Amino acid sequence: MYQQIEIDFDVFKELTFRRVSPEMTENDVIRDLLGLGKGITNETHETVKSPWVGKGAVLPHGTELRMKYAGREYKAEISDGAFVYEGQLYKAPSPAAFAITSNPVNGWNYWECKLPGSVKWESIMKYRKK
Repeated sequence: MYQQIEIDFDVFKELTFRRVSPEMTENDVIRDLLGLGKGITNETHETVKSPWVGKGAVLPHGTELRMKYAGREYKAEISDGAFVYEGQLYKAPSPAAFAITSNPVNGWNYWECKLPGSVKWESIMKYRKK
């Protein structure tokens, strides 16, 4: 289970600076600083992949995404803390939507998600803190 903490911008900058690779998450940096060793593991001892977190929303790794635009449907997914569309990683819904529209749009208004284990598509806006 994931918990959410609030940090100020200076702490965020320092965590980002201490990442030694794009694959290293802020959680990995904190675990390293606290001497906790490598990532959390599940019962089968596989590394648990990170959810995407933004504006209070948490979308788990493996969440399916779809976006309808100009009469077409586009598919993406949440993979280890990022929106992934056509193999490209995006840190937020709007840049991922821009990759489709080539126009600056609010991705929160376009993307729908289907969480792992669910059969229902819902707007990602439902998960955003107001």
